[in-house]
Amino acid sequence: MRGLIVDYAGVLDVPEEDQARWRSIFAAVKATGVSTAVLSGEEGGESAREWEYRGIVDAVIMSEDVGPERTEAAAFEDVAAAMELPLNECVLIDDNINNIRTGVDAGMVAMLHTVFDRTSVEIASVFDLEGEF
Repeated sequence: MRGLIVDYAGVLDVPEEDQARWRSIFAAVKATGVSTAVLSGEEGGESAREWEYRGIVDAVIMSEDVGPERTEAAAFEDVAAAMELPLNECVLIDDNINNIRTGVDAGMVAMLHTVFDRTSVEIASVFDLEGEF
């Protein structure tokens, strides 16, 4: 896998302590050469865009900027294209089961986020990361 795409609302819009844990996992993933992106449906999106402005992720893609909703495969294709990767090289993390289904149907590896501790173990396994996050 060469790309990690994480939903903003419901995953990254968490208290600062949990955001710090997400920043550490993004740093670990990026250190292995994996491209990272946030996909957000948040209108305006300034909170989500901060992740890119600060260099935490390589790109933030707003649903409003690409057009298709995240329940459509075209939204994920747009994000993968922005990362210059095929969909089947990307991992999607989202808290919405409908988005997970769409991602899987489009050829992605997709993980349903419920709590950081579980998601971080899954990410570490897929990207062969060491350490605590």
